[in-house]
Order: sequence, then structure tokens, then C-alpha cells
Amino acid sequence: MPKIDSSAFRELFHRLKSEMQKAIVGYDDLLTDVLVATFSGGHVLLEGVPGLGKTFLVRVLSQAVGLEPGRVQCTPDLMPADILGTHIVSEDERGHRTLRFERGPVFKNLLLVDEINRATPKTQAALLEVMQERCVTTGGERHLLPEPFLVLATQNPMEMEGTYPLPEAQLDRFMFKVKVPFPDLESLVEISRRTTGFNEQKLEGVTSGEEIIAIQHELAKMPVPDPVAHYASRLILASHPEQPDALPEIKRYVAYGASPRGLQALIRGARVWAAVHGSTAVSTEDIRDIAHQSLRHRIILNFEGEAQQIKIDDLIDKLLNQVKTPAREAA
Repeated sequence: MPKIDSSAFRELFHRLKSEMQKAIVGYDDLLTDVLVATFSGGHVLLEGVPGLGKTFLVRVLSQAVGLEPGRVQCTPDLMPADILGTHIVSEDERGHRTLRFERGPVFKNLLLVDEINRATPKTQAALLEVMQERCVTTGGERHLLPEPFLVLATQNPMEMEGTYPLPEAQLDRFMFKVKVPFPDLESLVEISRRTTGFNEQKLEGVTSGEEIIAIQHELAKMPVPDPVAHYASRLILASHPEQPDALPEIKRYVAYGASPRGLQALIRGARVWAAVHGSTAVSTEDIRDIAHQSLRHRIILNFEGEAQQIKIDDLIDKLLNQVKTPAREAA
């Protein structure tokens, strides 16, 4: 596999982002997070109220990275076979009946799962199993998904009627949870200029699936110094209320802390983040920069935390202040 030059990767990353910004107004941090997850090989949960362009973002991303998009619109009557595929009866040229597997929409490189919390737990479980195993097993046959495979799921945090919140174990399979903010005044004005006509912005493909896979493998080789790995691990442990040195707020408001998958998300995401910023090894600052995206859906509040409407991002800020970096420990 050819070695990916760090400066070439940074140029590619910024070209991708610039190309997407031709169609998407603002959302600089959001685009960065989604692209970091793409090159990390992780799935993303996008949370925001309707009308913020979450669905449009996935279409724009598929055009820019050259991946085949698929879409699942979740509803309470959606069945697992509707997304995975099913066996259908067909006739061959001799008139003999045979069973043929008709592939569902998950067999795409970039899958948009719109309003994932409207699907029933049975359908959610089928989809999220695919996210973990990257294959579909049905009728005794195993069907591999195309590579690369990335899921971007959306959910509306406001409307709870007719929804099925994702269980904690299934939330954990998303690498990042990214909040989609409401646009500011200047962005709203620019949106009105760009999107109220009939001409849609044409985007160019900047990369390909093969190149993304090559970059993912190359970035996985970026060294993570032992002090940095220890710092990330201490950050995970500090989110658990049963730890003797846990923050009072963690002990009072948190039921469960982040899992080992949270540590994996920190390391994998920090490698890409470091490469984007020109580093040749992961630092504690890279870990800190992606801590919120990696941990906000993995720290589970208890009943008191929910009743007090404690913000998980505030707890993560406190964790980042509590857990000392190697440099602070040396001082």
C-alpha cells in the first residue's frame, strides 16, 4: 500500500471541506468532525432540530468523497428486511423456482439513516448490528457490505412522540455524536441567497473509496506515545462514578461512564485530527479536541442528572480540567 504523504493528506482534507462548503453554509466545525470520522472509519450520529440540513449534508459528502449513497427513512412500521434485504422467489430460464437475495439499502458506501429514533428497537438493532459487523447474515448466507462503509444517522432531540430512544449499548457504536447548531444571522442570510433559486450547486468528486481506505490504513500507523494513551485512559476512567477519585458531579449525576469504545474513538479520531494539523504523532491536545464528540453520548446520566437537566458537555469540560495532562503532571 503506498505511503500517504502528510502534507498531501492535509491538502486533500481541506479541499474536501472547501468543496462541501460550496453547498453548505457555515458549519465549519460540523464538517470537520464528519470528515474526521470518515477518515477514521467511524459512524456519526447527528442531532439537531428539523430543517438544519442534516440530510443535505450526507448528500453533499457523498458527492465530494465519491461514495455511493443510500438512504433509509425510519418510521415505526419499518421492518429489518426493509433495510437489510430479503429473499424473493424468482424463476430461472428453465422455469425452476429459486430463492434470490434482494439487497437492501444498507449495501451502499455512505448510508443516511434519517430519524433513527423513529425506528422500532427491532429495526434499530438490525441496523446497528450491521454497523458493528459490516455484513448481513440472512438465510444462512453472509453478505459483506462494500468498503468503505459509513453510517450517518440523524435524530431530532425535541420531538419525543412516536420515538424509540437508542439504548446505551447501541449509541456506543457511533464513533461521534455531533450536535448540529442553529445558524447565526449571517449564515441565514447566505442560506436565503443560495437555496431559494432553482440552480443547485454542482460539486466535484475530490477523492474515492479506494483512496479513503488507503488513508485509513496509513493513519492507523500514526504513533500514540504511552503518556498520551495513559491520559486518554484516565479520561475514560474519570467518567465513571464508582472511581474513588471521581468528581463530585460525576458521582452525583452519572449512572454509567464511557466504555472502552470511547477510548478507541478518542485514539482513532485523534490520529486523524493530528494529521490534519500537521503532526506526526498524537498529542494530549488532539485527545482533548475531540473529547466532546467522542464521549457525549457515552456518559449516561442517572435519574437525578436527568431531572436536573445536567449538560453532559459541561461534565466533559470538568473532566478535562480534572484529569492532568503529562505536561501538567510534570510541572
